[in-house]
Amino acid sequence: MDIGTWVLNAAAQQQALWRDQGAMQVPVAVNLSVVQLYRDDFSGTVEAILRDNGLPPEALELEITESVAMEHSAHTMATLGQLQALGVRLAIDDFGTGYSSLSYLKRFPMYKLKIDKSFVDGLAHSAEDQAIVMAIIGIAKGLGFITVAEGVETREQWEFLRTHGCDEYQGYYFSKPASADDIGTLLQGSHEGSANKSRPARE
Repeated sequence: MDIGTWVLNAAAQQQALWRDQGAMQVPVAVNLSVVQLYRDDFSGTVEAILRDNGLPPEALELEITESVAMEHSAHTMATLGQLQALGVRLAIDDFGTGYSSLSYLKRFPMYKLKIDKSFVDGLAHSAEDQAIVMAIIGIAKGLGFITVAEGVETREQWEFLRTHGCDEYQGYYFSKPASADDIGTLLQGSHEGSANKSRPARE
């Protein structure tokens, strides 16, 4: 088994373990390489991994970098189309750092754009980074994509992103990297809290 397939299978196994522990189900994101996308029947491998672990396709998100998206090859397009047909969600990672035409965005079956950390870093003091982030969010919304900000480390960054319509966030402001056990405990708590909520709390 090659390393890429091993990583996908390990992610699916961990997702299945959290499910069996009663944790809230959230998608697990895995980065893909161009080698994986060019492999024959890669979508079949993904389908088999989901089936063997008893997971629905929406449990998995596959991320490609903008440089991989720039390939524009017929094989890449076909593979991404097959993955979308399975129901697997696709995302472009580190968006805004490549040197390509934006035309691929309307051709690729993407679900999410992830705003690169290099732009998020400057939100508190750089008008240029602010303009770029607002433009990315605008493009994403116009095309029906979810936006995710990478590397959010301060309240100021989060408030700017939230105010301007960013959908999701990741970074140290919310949590440092955690072990699989700690994440499972967190997801169990979130699931139980949601199940037990009967009415809004009053201040």
